[in-house]
Amino acid sequence: MVKTADPVAVRERVRTFALGLPGAVEDFPWGESVVKAGKKVFVFLGVGDGSCPPGITLKLTDPEAHAHALSSPGVESAGYGLGRAGWVRVSLAERGAPPAELLCDWAEESYRVIAPKKLIAELDGG
Repeated sequence: MVKTADPVAVRERVRTFALGLPGAVEDFPWGESVVKAGKKVFVFLGVGDGSCPPGITLKLTDPEAHAHALSSPGVESAGYGLGRAGWVRVSLAERGAPPAELLCDWAEESYRVIAPKKLIAELDGG
């Protein structure tokens, strides 16, 4: 039996990781928590008040990472047409959902797709 980690703790770990990336800031458009690099969102964290199932949405444009994500329990193409651009929604409450470590890797990949080049250079130590 696959044990599911606490979805709220996983969400918070991803949030903390994402906010630690260069230039990352949290914002609350549409009543939902997002993390932005520059003026662009790279992680949607949902409402986080318990009114909706915990989940995150990230942009994965690398074909292998995207396919791997979609083969994982609780992961689907994001709604509102975002899926066509590589966005995936991860239900954190799903049994066998990706672990926090992998979600942080995906958050960094999403950041690298969205963030301005100067911030990516800073992340890479340049």
